[in-house]
Amino acid sequence: MKHIVKYICTSLLLLTLACASHAQTTAGARAQNIFVELGGPGLLLSANYDTRFVNRHDGVGGRLGVGYLSISDNSLLTVPLQINYLLGRNNRYFELGIGATFVSSRGDENDFLSLDNAQNTIGTMTFGYRYQPEEGGFNFRAALNPVFNKHDFFPFFGGVSFGYTF
Repeated sequence: MKHIVKYICTSLLLLTLACASHAQTTAGARAQNIFVELGGPGLLLSANYDTRFVNRHDGVGGRLGVGYLSISDNSLLTVPLQINYLLGRNNRYFELGIGATFVSSRGDENDFLSLDNAQNTIGTMTFGYRYQPEEGGFNFRAALNPVFNKHDFFPFFGGVSFGYTF
């Protein structure tokens, strides 16, 4: 009888630990993403990393990226940085974000793009849809990304991205 009670208690303890461990790996894992974005806060084409600040798939997080384009003697470097919030469940989220993008341009004014040799920071916002699987895998984002600086406001700028969640 004593051995049976010991066996049952040990089994229950192991079962409890296994369930707790499983719950931490599925519900408690922090979502992290890498993605390539056309348009969006990176302006043209950018590679980005996004993560949640807590061990969840939704809530507050941030992103950092880098974009570069070179045509002839003109080049444009962008570095988008944003704080965002994901609201939703079951792999589908509404994304809200605000941030800034550092822009550095170099160019020949006689060339087609006529870029100045200048550096600037622009404000960015994100209002979009994100498909982000809880178990990892392919992710997709589509968003309206208004951009602005002290002189201009472009409310209908947008972006699309594809990447991987882990």
